[in-house]
Amino acid sequence: MTRLYKHLRIHQIFGANTDVGKTILTTALCRASAARNKRVFYLKPVSTGAPQDADDEHIVRFSGREKKLQTNCLFRYSEPVSPHLAVERDNREIISDEKLVNAVAHHITTCATKATDPAVMYVETAGGVNSPVMSGSTQVNAYRSLYLPTILVGDAKLGGISTTISAYESLLLRGYQVDLVTMFVDHYHQNFNYLQQYFAEQRIPFYCVDPPPPRQADQKNDQSLTEEYYSSIVNQKNRPMVYEMEEDLDKSHIARLTNLESMSTRTLDSIWWPFEQHKLVKPSDVTVIDSAHGDFLSVFSTLKSKSESSLLNPMLDGSASWWTQILGHAHPSLTLAAAKAAGRYGHVIFPQATHLPALKLAETLIHKGPGNGWASRAFFTDDGSTGMEVALKMALRATTKRDGWQKHTNPELVVLGLKGSYHGDTIGAMDACEGFFTCEWHNSKGYWLDPPVIGIRDDGVRITLPQSWRTSEDGAYMFDSVTAVYDVEQRLDSPLAQCYHQFIGNTLSRIQKPGQPKLAALVIEPLLMGAGGMIFVDPLFQRVLVDTVRGVTPNSSRSQSEGWTGLPVIFDEVFVGLYRLGVRSCSSILGVNPDIAVFAKNLTGGLVPMAVTLANNSIYEAFLGDTKAEALLHGHSYTAHPVGCEVANETLTKFEELVSNSSTWKLAKKNWSSTEDTPTERRIWSFWEKEFVNQLAAHPNVEEAMALGTVLAFKIRDDTKGYVSASAQSSLSFLRNKSMGDDVNVPFGVHYRTLGNVAYFMCSLNTDPKTLRTFESALLSGL
Repeated sequence: MTRLYKHLRIHQIFGANTDVGKTILTTALCRASAARNKRVFYLKPVSTGAPQDADDEHIVRFSGREKKLQTNCLFRYSEPVSPHLAVERDNREIISDEKLVNAVAHHITTCATKATDPAVMYVETAGGVNSPVMSGSTQVNAYRSLYLPTILVGDAKLGGISTTISAYESLLLRGYQVDLVTMFVDHYHQNFNYLQQYFAEQRIPFYCVDPPPPRQADQKNDQSLTEEYYSSIVNQKNRPMVYEMEEDLDKSHIARLTNLESMSTRTLDSIWWPFEQHKLVKPSDVTVIDSAHGDFLSVFSTLKSKSESSLLNPMLDGSASWWTQILGHAHPSLTLAAAKAAGRYGHVIFPQATHLPALKLAETLIHKGPGNGWASRAFFTDDGSTGMEVALKMALRATTKRDGWQKHTNPELVVLGLKGSYHGDTIGAMDACEGFFTCEWHNSKGYWLDPPVIGIRDDGVRITLPQSWRTSEDGAYMFDSVTAVYDVEQRLDSPLAQCYHQFIGNTLSRIQKPGQPKLAALVIEPLLMGAGGMIFVDPLFQRVLVDTVRGVTPNSSRSQSEGWTGLPVIFDEVFVGLYRLGVRSCSSILGVNPDIAVFAKNLTGGLVPMAVTLANNSIYEAFLGDTKAEALLHGHSYTAHPVGCEVANETLTKFEELVSNSSTWKLAKKNWSSTEDTPTERRIWSFWEKEFVNQLAAHPNVEEAMALGTVLAFKIRDDTKGYVSASAQSSLSFLRNKSMGDDVNVPFGVHYRTLGNVAYFMCSLNTDPKTLRTFESALLSGL
């Protein structure tokens, strides 16, 4: 929704409180801009009270240069009360935040089309920064997606120091760019003296303006005195302070444009990106992100055919910013949680210490979260890769201690995993993968089984067995629905389950012969292997694999309280856990719990990096002993960072609110449900429309498709398959070219990442269904 133009400077004006002089000072700025030969647009999105007393009427009355000024009000109510009350008392439709913001954005676009160089626009809010709009949302939240540069009008009255600083911090916490603070001079309370020093320390321009004369009972006299006042503070001969303010605002606008225009070149001169071949990147390939909100990035572009087009365009964050966004960018509750912990703790040491955010998070994950029923301990790390490092250390020690392997015997320890798995970029985590990325010090240590995979094709839902162990010519098993595939409990006695048991058993017998490296752990990404190519693994295969390595037969059972058996099992849920696939943990689908599990990415709502490794008690006890050498000697300086912990706690709370109350979730589940017999916690579903996924799978350019929870993935038909293919990237290039105004049906572009010939997209848990339906339509029509 953000708008930025070279020829039209826009500033939104917030007040520290009501009746602080927003309209008076805005009028002064309008006069100063017009006096400098600029066309001036004034917008009052919401006005309450009698029309003759309205702010836009005051602007017209005292603008001084009517030909240079255009004023508008979008929503007007008769009662002089807060908008959320005014709309109710007028018995009018409650305007949603989306409708309000869209109306403002549309008006800005209209004004930009009319404007000629130079032009300015002032958007004046109502009341204080946190005053509510019609929906009940506070203004500071409701207008955030517009991300307009801001002027804050301070409060000169008693208590105004507090309200002004509070208003400024409210804007700051939401990411607003405050370009200038101004207020009236009050020599009795002298708020301006204190605030001038305060904002100097914040490096924010601060201006004091003489107050207007008191209101007069005689209307004609009042207007005359008011006009004299404006003439005195906006006088070209004396060049009073209002002109300096106007010039400062111009400088801020130019500085923002200059920064954005140079960022791509400067980035290529100083930044080393992950997973990019810099030799192939041109300045025009760099995505310059000005801000982000909800599911959208606001991206800078100079490639415009019309000068009046916005230089910023919304792009749907199709990769969820590398799989991290789950509640949308700049979620206000998460931002406030981060500020709360930063203000209370900053960071504090954690070994042999504790703090409430970490303790609460550990207890929630263990007793109410994904560790419920099996985990007894939570170990904090910095990110998914380091979380997997500690998981491997836990498993290797537990196996070594149980089997009595001594360090001097130097057994070669390896893991068992699946081809296509990926557990992070640190060396230990890389060693637990087959190794499809190059690193001179990386040495894969394990055996990796080729898994059967799930896909939807034009002939239906199928499981395809690997070429290496097919029992039929095409190795395909067809199913009536995706739901049937993920009903693992119903499939445990199927012929395919017996096939899996036989293959896994024979493989383990072959690789565990005397003299072979010792298997020390099973490490899997449950249900979906991300970086390997969005591989949807048959959950029955993973269930049988876990049961087999634990020595559990189809007719036996295992109690979690008995401790781990066979091999310790690690679930890497860094990507897939915490509702990315529509369930809190993949354990509910597989019907089996791990001994160790790692959660990251979604854990903090995508705001800050943090990971937690959960372990059961038998794993924890492997590190108990009489010497420190027997302890888990692993840690990070920022272990259990209070900011990350507090944000994670708030994120988990938001998850449960969505689980309980989201009507969008209920409709999506109904769309995918083919039976009500499957227990709720094991029922699979997706935010992507079922019919859309079937149409995509039947598209002539698509080999197969699949959707689960927030994830959509599909393979582009291409003879060059795998990670080095560029077919998905080139096939989807049309999505980037959609931009505001180019297509009424697709009012946004799409930022995406690909994995060779595999295209994938992810939404948040609270993405507007209209956004997804718009994207689905654009994708089908453009492929």
